[in-house]
Amino acid sequence: MPSERTDVQVRAGAEGDLEALTDLYNHYVRETSITFDTAILTAEERRPWLLSHPEDGPYRLMVAVDADSQEILGYATSSPYRAKPAYGTSVETTVYVAPRAGRRGIGTLLYKALFAALAGQDLHRAYAGIAQPNTASTRLHERFGFRYVGTYREVGRKFGRYWDVAWYEKEL
Repeated sequence: MPSERTDVQVRAGAEGDLEALTDLYNHYVRETSITFDTAILTAEERRPWLLSHPEDGPYRLMVAVDADSQEILGYATSSPYRAKPAYGTSVETTVYVAPRAGRRGIGTLLYKALFAALAGQDLHRAYAGIAQPNTASTRLHERFGFRYVGTYREVGRKFGRYWDVAWYEKEL
């Protein structure tokens, strides 16, 4: 059965998106090992995260929305890689797609918009940590020029087991 086609718009995230973004993220907290958060977050707990991604600069939040309903279908971010100043030209990127919006190219649209927004910023590398296994995320990152650099073995514990995280990098 072909997936339902809808027009998708990608734009910068805004404060009005906070509830929907929190709900989407909490799905991954509850149901998957994709994030290593283990407790559901409230919108207020997520607000500092949202505010740390302004509409300009190296730390961005891009959201994909259904053009008709404005329902959020996913989001992508670039965030500080590490806090120390020498890491300032590196970012960590991530993508979350609503479960019902998978396999529709939403992740691709989000990463296209994110990397376009980052063009011209004083950035040298993007990094992505992918909890294993996650074939869809690995393929997405490789399509965008990320290359595998190593795996942290059993670095996170969730759902009563340990998970590996494969790390990828991309020159910007």
